[in-house]
Amino acid sequence: MRGIARSPWVRLATLATVGAMALSACTSSDSGTAESSAAPEPSLFASSAAASAMAEESAMATECTELTPVTLQLQWVVQAQFGGYYAAKDKGFYENQCLDVTILEGGVDIVPQTVLAQGGADFAISWVPKALASREQGAGIVNVAQVFQRSGTLQVSFADKGITSAADFKGKKIGNWGFGNEYEVFAAISKAGLDPSADVELFQQQFDMQALLNGEIDAAEAMTYNEYAQVLEAINPDTGALYQPEDFNVVNYNDEGVAMYQDAIWASEERLADPAYQDITQRFVQASLMGWVYCRDNAQECADIITANGSKLGASHQLWMMNEVNKLVWPSPAGVGVIDQALWDQTVNVALNTKNLEGATIITAAPPAEAFTNQYAEAANAALQAEGLNTTGDDFAPIEVTLNEGGN
Repeated sequence: MRGIARSPWVRLATLATVGAMALSACTSSDSGTAESSAAPEPSLFASSAAASAMAEESAMATECTELTPVTLQLQWVVQAQFGGYYAAKDKGFYENQCLDVTILEGGVDIVPQTVLAQGGADFAISWVPKALASREQGAGIVNVAQVFQRSGTLQVSFADKGITSAADFKGKKIGNWGFGNEYEVFAAISKAGLDPSADVELFQQQFDMQALLNGEIDAAEAMTYNEYAQVLEAINPDTGALYQPEDFNVVNYNDEGVAMYQDAIWASEERLADPAYQDITQRFVQASLMGWVYCRDNAQECADIITANGSKLGASHQLWMMNEVNKLVWPSPAGVGVIDQALWDQTVNVALNTKNLEGATIITAAPPAEAFTNQYAEAANAALQAEGLNTTGDDFAPIEVTLNEGGN
C-alpha cells in the first residue's frame, strides 16, 4: 500500500492526551514533539502556497500505510457554516492525520446527534442545547470541541416596526423555525417577562426570509451568516436597489443574555472508552481545528471549496457566510474548540429555564460533567501552536464582503 506523508505541523497526534498507544494504522519515525513555550508565530496559512510548501518540505516526516475511514454527520446541507471541515478534507489535513473522512450532509429530517448515537456516523456537528436534550433522552454523546464560541441567531425586523429588543416582541408576530432552533427565541421572550402563549403571536417560519419580506410576520429568525444576508440580497421595491442594513433592526441573542453554544463536534461516549477511538478522535479534532484556522486566514478560498463541493448558494452569499462564521469562531481566547465554562454554564442555565408552549423545558436537569471534555481540543491547540499556528485568533479581523442580488 502507498505511503502517505504527514507533515510535522499536523503529525502531533494524540500522545499527550491518550498516552503512548500504538496507532492502529500509522507509525511515526520520530517523537513528534516540539518546544511550545514561545509565543505563537503569525499564522502559517497566509496563503495556500505556504501551506503546500510546508507539506512538501515535510514529506518524509511520518507515514501511514492505510487511512482510517471516518464519517462526519453535519446538521445541514453543504455551506460555509461547515467550512473548516471541508477545508480539512480538501487541503489534506485529515489525510495527513491518516484519516479518510466522508462528510454526510444534513437536512430537516436528520438529527445529527441521533445519527451519531445510533452508530450511523463517527462524529456529528450539532448545537449544544439540541444535543443536551438528546443526551438527556439517552443519546450517549460528548462534546469534544466547541467550534463556535458565540451564537449566530438573530431576530430581524423592518426598522419601522420599532423592534430593538425582545421586550418589543409584545403584540407582534414573531417567526421561528422550530426543530430546536427556537430555543433562544423562547428564552428571550421569557426573560423579557412575556408569556409566549399570550403576549406574542408565534409563527412557524420557513428556512428563508420570505415571510418577513412579504409582510406576513413582524420579526423573522435569522442566522448572521445566512438568512440575514438574504434580506440584504433582496431588492427594495421602494428604491429599486438592494436593501441596506439601516432598513432593518436586529435583535442579537448574545446581547439579550440568552445565547447558547451552537456548532460543536460530538463524539460517542461509549466508544471513547476505547483507546483506538480516542486516538481517532484526537486526530479528527486536530485536523478539523486546523481547517478552521485555515478558513480564518483564507476566507475566499474556503468559500470556493464549499462551492466546489456542491453548495447551491451564490458566490457572494457563500463568502458572506464564511466571513460571518469566522466571526463566531474567532477570537477563541482559550484556543479554538475549547469550551469556556462560563458560556457552557449559561447554555445549561438557559436550557434549564426556557419553556415551550407546553411548559416543558429544554432539559430537566443539568448534564453531568462528562457531557463535555476539553481534553482533545487542548491537546490539538498545543500541537498546532507548537508548529507556529495561532489558535486563538486574537488578531482576527473580518474581511469586507459585498453582497449581490440573490447572493450571486
